[in-house]
Amino acid sequence: MDATKAARELGRAIQNDERYKGYIAAKEANDKDDSLQQLIGEFNLKRENLRLQMEKPENEQDGEKLEKLNKELQQCYEKVMSNPNMANFAVMKGALDQLLQEVQGIITLCCEGEDPDTCQPRPAGCTSDCSTCGGCH
Repeated sequence: MDATKAARELGRAIQNDERYKGYIAAKEANDKDDSLQQLIGEFNLKRENLRLQMEKPENEQDGEKLEKLNKELQQCYEKVMSNPNMANFAVMKGALDQLLQEVQGIITLCCEGEDPDTCQPRPAGCTSDCSTCGGCH
């Protein structure tokens, strides 16, 4: 089997993984949640207003307005993230990201000559400096 064909097989395996399926279901739930979509729209508008205010020359910036916009943005972000669908999406995306990091780690190790059957990728965030670590999983 050539590498391209194997990559397509890997793609199919990922799409059959429960973490991928959970991510897709959570994404669809977010898309169908009208109140969440409205909150996301508000967040984007507030973020744009803050960006425009911050892009002004320093002598034209209103510190109180910047502080107010930043606080409003933070409050809106907290509302978005406290939505049950968004909270579930964050968990599902994290699980999928972890899977993809593990797959990428195995591919990288194999490209460095490691045995595909036994190589163990480092956990996300591993610096190889065990003195700063709480332990491997």
